[in-house]
Amino acid sequence: MKIAVFAGDGIGMEVTQQALRVLERLPLPLSFLASDVGGTAYKNHGHPLPQETLVCAREADAILFGAVGDPACDNLERHLRPEQAILGLRRELGLFANLRPAKVFPGLETASALRPEVASTIDLLIVRELNGDVYFGEKGMRTTPQGLRQGYDVMSYDESEVRRIAVAGFEAARKRRGLLCSVDKANVLETSQLWRDVVIEVAADYPDVTLSHMYVDNAAMQLVRGPGQFDVIVTGNLFGDILSDQASMCVGSIGLLASASLGERRTAHGTFGLYEPIHGSAPDIAGKGIANPLATILSAAELLRHSLGQEEQARRVETAVARTLADGILGADLGGDADTKAIGDAVLDRL
Repeated sequence: MKIAVFAGDGIGMEVTQQALRVLERLPLPLSFLASDVGGTAYKNHGHPLPQETLVCAREADAILFGAVGDPACDNLERHLRPEQAILGLRRELGLFANLRPAKVFPGLETASALRPEVASTIDLLIVRELNGDVYFGEKGMRTTPQGLRQGYDVMSYDESEVRRIAVAGFEAARKRRGLLCSVDKANVLETSQLWRDVVIEVAADYPDVTLSHMYVDNAAMQLVRGPGQFDVIVTGNLFGDILSDQASMCVGSIGLLASASLGERRTAHGTFGLYEPIHGSAPDIAGKGIANPLATILSAAELLRHSLGQEEQARRVETAVARTLADGILGADLGGDADTKAIGDAVLDRL
């Protein structure tokens, strides 16, 4: 089982190292292939996503990804900025479905920005489309007839793109509580009207799943008002980006949320995917050894589950993380004083 490891920038190397320690402890025949991405790759190879990194990705069964982002690269041309690495991997590898689970761990209800009795109800999954929307649409800068500078980003989806992410959403809901909420802005956006129409068409194939619809502004409000109503949320790239980050603060810290980006490619053991924490490279704390590695460790659990077909080992890792938190071993993001390695040690002890 080959895992490509792209640690990236900032705290990416620190948190990825702890996830690798966990994976190496498991009784599995794993091999690891490392390569540069992001600002690190630009400095070493002149591009945030070098060809050798793509080759490494295609040879693997899954990718464990750290984070990209480097302030020193902020003034580069857009196609050379670190963030283009993750966008390029999604595009080149056909990774169109991003799964972001959000659940409050027992004992951490008071860490949430919500009231503890509200936070305790959170157990949801956001299924975000990754290959369309404004991130991949036509974009640029132009001058209006009045001589004003104007930036533009085109939001668009075709029905095949909506259909495949809708299927992913329905399949995920079928494995959970059977509730799917499709989030859009169909009252003002033609893109969202197509989205809603296609999701309704796909629903006919899933009579065992209850479908509802919600405008994105209302969904943002409901996530803090009554998050327990949600089981699976399926939505577009832009809306999903915003709502999943909001969900992270509802559970207490962005340092606790994992993600899986999946495509249609099958491996010998499951579905090829890229797994990463949803936090960024956090350059302000990089090198200090205080980053919370749990989101990356939980991403490794998702990797075990979806790409390697190792459900039992995935649950072992998740249980070890839950016990670590329950025992009060917390990073600075959760009001504790445990450093990156100490948290990794704690998870290994409980594993």
